Amino acid sequence: MDDDDGENVVDFSRSDLDLFPEQLTETAGALDCKTLLLTHNRIAILPRAISQFQSLQVLDFSSNHLSYISEEIVQLPKLRTLIVKNNRLDESALPKNLELAPSLEVLNLSGNLFTDFPTQFTQMDKLKALYLGGNRIRTLPSEIENMQGLELLYLGGNYLTSVPVEVSTLSNLSCLVLCDNRLQHLPKELSRMRSLRSLSLHNNMLTTLPTEMIKLRSVYTYNNMAATLPTEMIKLRNDQTQVGLHNNMLTTLPTEMIKLRSVYTCNNMAATLPTEMIKLRNLQELSLRGNPLVVRFVRDLTYDPPSMLELAARVVKNQGVTYSPDNLPSTLVQYLDAACVYFESRFKNVKFVDFCGKYRLPLLQYLCSPNCSVPGQDLAYSDSESEDEHNVPANKMKKVLLG
Repeated sequence: MDDDDGENVVDFSRSDLDLFPEQLTETAGALDCKTLLLTHNRIAILPRAISQFQSLQVLDFSSNHLSYISEEIVQLPKLRTLIVKNNRLDESALPKNLELAPSLEVLNLSGNLFTDFPTQFTQMDKLKALYLGGNRIRTLPSEIENMQGLELLYLGGNYLTSVPVEVSTLSNLSCLVLCDNRLQHLPKELSRMRSLRSLSLHNNMLTTLPTEMIKLRSVYTYNNMAATLPTEMIKLRNDQTQVGLHNNMLTTLPTEMIKLRSVYTCNNMAATLPTEMIKLRNLQELSLRGNPLVVRFVRDLTYDPPSMLELAARVVKNQGVTYSPDNLPSTLVQYLDAACVYFESRFKNVKFVDFCGKYRLPLLQYLCSPNCSVPGQDLAYSDSESEDEHNVPANKMKKVLLG
């Protein structure tokens, strides 16, 4: 037993136990235990003696062989957190009066055998966080609207094909996880969720991205079938910072999301980047791996290296060499006196990095910052430049860097 700042913790995790420790039941009253950890054992029965732990606030029984939870769990007046993930529980395993647990706020039943959403949960008005990920739940009851105290609902890794409109009435819900299901659409009523800040939708079957997500700070919709983004994305909130769009079928990247800091778009079908990307003033991270434009970029990088003129100019710039027409060829001086779009020294506000694990180094210099454009100057172009880039206005992005 550990006493950490007055929080009594009893930890029997990974103790090779088949039964609830007998010595605990004999001394439960004297222990004044507040946190009891019994994870990663083989315990199949939670004994009735658990009711003797009257000071217990946290009970973690994860990764055991439990097939039911004893009724005595409801008799723990101070129990706030009950974690029983990765066991053998189903709907019949719960105490019939679980909704009477006086203080229970966090309930984690992920990784069990539930096929239905237990309706008794809908009567637990004090519950703030409910984890039911990694089960076999196919539908959600309309009574879920009664769970008005809920702030986090984790339903990832189930068999859901739809979400009832009643979910939109959960006025305090700030985080909704629906990833790894079979969703094809979401109800438009999600726009009513005034407190929702994070919505995880990845690994579903969505063909369009819901416009209702525009109010969110974090949206994760990768591994779906979306080919376009809604025009309402232009209305993104000031506090929205992340959007995950990878593993869809996008052929273009949105330019309207000017407030975003992180955009993950790897494994789509984007062949070009729009010149309007210059508007993404706050963008710090852009993942592009697995798009045709990156495949082409890496191929060109391999078989079409920079010219000797560009390589020489990079050495001068990156080493901070002082130069003048007296000590360098005039063509190189002219090249160096251009807008400096080719050089690391121009990177100030924006760094484009691939966080999906491939092509990390080349993409560090894949695009230049807005400082790379100098209105009114004629820039020296390399052989790798496309003809379309010559028509880009002076205040727009000028150059795709090679390495």
